[in-house]
Order: sequence, then C-alpha cells, then structure tokens
Amino acid sequence: MLQILACAIYSNWWPLLSALMYVVVPMPCMFFGGGSTQFLVSRDGGGWIDAAKFLTGASAVGSIAIPMILRHAHLIETGAMLIELASFFLFVCTVLCFHRASLDDDW
Repeated sequence: MLQILACAIYSNWWPLLSALMYVVVPMPCMFFGGGSTQFLVSRDGGGWIDAAKFLTGASAVGSIAIPMILRHAHLIETGAMLIELASFFLFVCTVLCFHRASLDDDW
C-alpha cells in the first residue's frame, strides 16, 4: 500500500520499480530452502544454500538501493524515497515476524 501511495502522491510511478525487489526477496527461500527460512540462520553451507543466502541479501540491499538511486537521479522526490524506505522497513518487520512464527512449533 505504501508503494502505491508513494507513486500516487507525487504522480510518478518510478517508485513502483522497487516493488519488483519485494517479489524477488522470498524466491531463494522458496526455491532453495523448501519454503522455510530456517536455512538463513544455519551455519550449514553448500552451493545452493550459499547461493540462496547471497540472493536474499542482494535483493534486500536492492530494495533499499533502488529508491536512493532514483532519488539521486532526480527521478523521484525525497518524500517518495522516504515512503519507499518506510515500506521496506514494514516489509522487513513482516518477514522477521514470519520467521519468528515459523521457528515456533506452537503455531
């Protein structure tokens, strides 16, 4: 919702580009981790597990970098960038809550 709000307030749809990264972030967990986030905190390695950790980290950094790059290129306003960063913070909090809930067997 914040993604669309950042676009609609400033009448500029460039901030929606970072929504692509939100789709990419959970893909390594689904493909390489079997849908679980357990592998992200484990020290076990392996080619595919290390690749999944790298892709998760790279897409998370891209989610922060895209709004900043767009602001630096003067394609979006500062307010839109701040809304995008707030959206990323909310997304990270949601993922951490999901990870915590998936670690508990009581759920």
